[in-house]
Amino acid sequence: MVAALLIRPLVRPFTEFFRREAASGIVLLISALLALLLANTSWGPARYFPALWDQHLRLAIGGFVLDHTLLQWINDGLMTIFFLIVGLEIKREVLAGELASPRQAALPIAGALGGMLVPALLFALFNHGTPTAGGWGIPMATDIAFALAVLQLLGARVPLGLKVFLTALAIVDDLGAVLVIAGFYTKELHPQYLYLALGTWGLLLLFNWLRVRTLWAYLPLGLVLWYFMLESGIHATLAGVLLAVAIPFRIPFGRAELLHRVDERLALLRAENHELGADPWVISEELEDLYQRSSSPAQRLEYQLHSVVSFWVIP
Repeated sequence: MVAALLIRPLVRPFTEFFRREAASGIVLLISALLALLLANTSWGPARYFPALWDQHLRLAIGGFVLDHTLLQWINDGLMTIFFLIVGLEIKREVLAGELASPRQAALPIAGALGGMLVPALLFALFNHGTPTAGGWGIPMATDIAFALAVLQLLGARVPLGLKVFLTALAIVDDLGAVLVIAGFYTKELHPQYLYLALGTWGLLLLFNWLRVRTLWAYLPLGLVLWYFMLESGIHATLAGVLLAVAIPFRIPFGRAELLHRVDERLALLRAENHELGADPWVISEELEDLYQRSSSPAQRLEYQLHSVVSFWVIP
């Protein structure tokens, strides 16, 4: 008890920082500055920084072996989680948010297409006939992580509509760039793994159609999908987007029934509290149970992954 009282004042500033909307943007920018410093100096531990990315991490289970460099694990592994939450966010906006109508979605999609085509055409124009002409796909990608980090730094001062527009534009642009990489820059394609990936995705979509709502039916198959995409030669981060498409977003009841259930549960809690003096933890558990029953698997997964992606994956 005494230890908790002593530690709490020390921990509170960090807790409050990570609750702030701009915190993830601050962490990302600090990480980027630190990476630039380490990559461009030879002082102290910076000398070993470039070689760090070439270190191999090996996962072996029986005869199953995955052996990749640290950089590959980040680009193909952690960034898949990032694209998963990005896919969940844009799916939410398309189905029930700012992009629910074609008119609302048209502007960011058009902006993203322009942001991909114009840089690629300019690059091709200035590099035509040179050895670097094949790099036309490089300027197509917007750095979505930094684009969203700037928005986070501005916090509540940015209107919701602008946030959704820029987020959708960056996402469509980045997904388009990934598709270009998959279609034009894949060195070696293994069709058998691609067919297995499509079959796995089809099974995930079948679960959605059958209204399977437990996340544990989707996440293990999501890992299988990621492995097949990785082995197919196509950018493995596409597995995150495909998994997001398959995870159900709709809640099990309509608006009127949901409000009725909330009112009913709150009335019972008020009655119990008036008659028996219900403990706060009982009320909390009841509300948590109501949330679990009324929220969609996509909502729950997005909430669970948000802090992990913001403070660990992206930086």
